Amino acid sequence: MGIVVGILPPGPLNAITDVAGVRVGHVTLARGDSINTGVTAVLPHEGNLFREKVPAAVVVGNGFGKLAGSTQVNELGELESPIILTCTLCVPRAADAVLTYLLGLPGNEDVRSANPVVAETNDGFLNDIRARPIAEADVLEAIRAAAPGPVAEGAVGAGRGTVAFGWKGGIGTASRRLPVRFGGWTVGVLVQSNYGGVLAIAGAPVGRELGRYYLGGETDDGSIIIVVATDAPLDHRQLERLGRRALAGLARTGSSMSSNSGDYVIVFSTVRPSDGPTASASESLRVRPDNALSPLFQAAIEATEEAIYNSLLRAETVRGYRGTVPALPVDSTVTILKRYGAIRP
Repeated sequence: MGIVVGILPPGPLNAITDVAGVRVGHVTLARGDSINTGVTAVLPHEGNLFREKVPAAVVVGNGFGKLAGSTQVNELGELESPIILTCTLCVPRAADAVLTYLLGLPGNEDVRSANPVVAETNDGFLNDIRARPIAEADVLEAIRAAAPGPVAEGAVGAGRGTVAFGWKGGIGTASRRLPVRFGGWTVGVLVQSNYGGVLAIAGAPVGRELGRYYLGGETDDGSIIIVVATDAPLDHRQLERLGRRALAGLARTGSSMSSNSGDYVIVFSTVRPSDGPTASASESLRVRPDNALSPLFQAAIEATEEAIYNSLLRAETVRGYRGTVPALPVDSTVTILKRYGAIRP
């Protein structure tokens, strides 16, 4: 479409999978008009995550949500399970399925405690959420189908039933790669968008121009999960700092992180300790100095902002349990973007 977000170049896929080793899998449930939901799995690497933990952090923008496993991630500074995104009332079943996966991995026969990380947004307008349709098999399929390469976006996986700014939201992804003189690191982002506000795209007031915005008839309730991956060697504290910048990207799109919104960032580095799989994810990790983080901050902001736009622009109209949610009208949006100079001739 010609929309340029920020100043940094994307990776070759413009996806979270531009970070080497990261894999994504979706399972989409669309049954009649009542079931519109799914599962999205993000894995930092292809090994045994419980045995080969990665440095991680969770950042809370507004905490109206049910992010299972977040306290241990922040206490120990590490991630030991796949990251699962799904619907609000499906979190317990999804967490139990992740335990099935982890306990069943070769080498985990003696494991008596594991920390599944499951995040959610509420898709109860398009989905009969009280039916809690996610089954263990769906979660296991998403994990086992997770792969590198291009990532499907829009009304797929955990984004099947979501709504953003009054239009169809969903899964979106983007990446940014730093120039070599700034380290050459990659930052990738994947979002599950299901929130409101006053939509702006590359600074253009799209929501206001289209007549759909908070305090103008639309709600700002909802949630967003932002997953940030990087190949930069960062420890838990630095990852937490990086995750906060993703919230700046969220703000650029017009979110006010309302009282009833769950706005979370799960951020991890794929760089593992040099001491091997038995070491803590923070031990022996040669981290970047803090004064070298600012380019990574810029990358996280830009990738988050663009991933959210992609979640909207890739989604299609969905008819669901309580009504129909239209896709963002592309032609009208392009006209607005051109008028405000967000798309240049």
